[in-house]
Amino acid sequence: MQPIEDTYDAIVVGARCAGSATAMLLAASGMRVLVFDKSPLGADTLSTHALMRPAVLLLHRWGLTERLAKEGTPPIRKTSFIYADHRRTNTVEVDIKPRLGVDALYAPRRTVLDRVLADAARDAGAEVRHGVQMLDLLRTEEGRVSGVRLRDESGGTREVRSGLVIGADGRRSTVARLAGSTPYVVGRHTTSVAYRYFRDLPVDGNRWYFRPGMGGGAIPTNGGETCVFASVPHAFASGPAADRAETFRQVLGQCAPDIAEALLSARAVSKLHFFPGLRGFLRQPWGDGWALVGDAGYMSDPITAHGITNALRDAELLARSIIEGNDLSEYQTARDDLSLQFFEISDRVASLDWDIPTVQHYHKMMSQEMNREEEALVALTDAPATAA
Repeated sequence: MQPIEDTYDAIVVGARCAGSATAMLLAASGMRVLVFDKSPLGADTLSTHALMRPAVLLLHRWGLTERLAKEGTPPIRKTSFIYADHRRTNTVEVDIKPRLGVDALYAPRRTVLDRVLADAARDAGAEVRHGVQMLDLLRTEEGRVSGVRLRDESGGTREVRSGLVIGADGRRSTVARLAGSTPYVVGRHTTSVAYRYFRDLPVDGNRWYFRPGMGGGAIPTNGGETCVFASVPHAFASGPAADRAETFRQVLGQCAPDIAEALLSARAVSKLHFFPGLRGFLRQPWGDGWALVGDAGYMSDPITAHGITNALRDAELLARSIIEGNDLSEYQTARDDLSLQFFEISDRVASLDWDIPTVQHYHKMMSQEMNREEEALVALTDAPATAA
């Protein structure tokens, strides 16, 4: 393996979906890009898996949906919303209609998606490294961010310079902290989530369950597995493991009884994973010599399963601003225009304090916002970015 060079046009800290996508797009424009991650290539991480139509649109445009299919990612051609309270249950089924090259949704494991995107970044010419950790930001005498100090795969410490450092290092971003980025929008609510993978649990597309005070879902993913999750407004991650597992079963029994029954004959193939909850936010996404993308800059509650879609969308928006030589304030404006209304609706859903007509109204509003998001991305594809 060649040593990391001394200078690059851009350094991307974090090589998961947001970071690798950004690096791929920048490298494809001719920029010299280093993207690195402290985790091994293909390492798993907490995720909702679901890709909404705008995300699949981008992956199709980037030529990556075929790679996901070759990895055994099942196409999802139906989404069902199951609403229930003490009086009745109402199911709304939505068929995924072919449009703009998208004829199905996908919900890849992160062991698959992150690797596909990292490989695509490398194919585009980016230097992709794993097992590398950022230690600090470098600055000029005037205070502009000018690179990073890192620990490489061998454990050695070195300084690498660049014209721009991009933080794609997650919701607890080190780049954001060291750059002094703070949230200017913060959610009021958060859900705690428990999830587990099962085999021998066939489901007809994505299934989302909503009952006042709780939620759940079943999402088909790679390897013939189905990710089953439950959401509550209190902390799943507190108390003995047996108590948390029992809460998981009880929530599914109340909001997704058909899934709870099917689990009796299914085979668990993972431990029960927990996300204790974290209020969503929008952080200042750029400054002098630095930028943020993915959860580092914008995180919404996982109950609306829009995180990966946001990450890929914002990678496209940020890369275009950089390639076209625009002021990065334009990236922030575009991101926020497509995020603020969705964030507010997502936060209301995350309260789990609604009746069924209200949450159905929220979902209609979210659908409208996703349609607007798709239209904005289509407009971008009509005017491909070119190197400045």
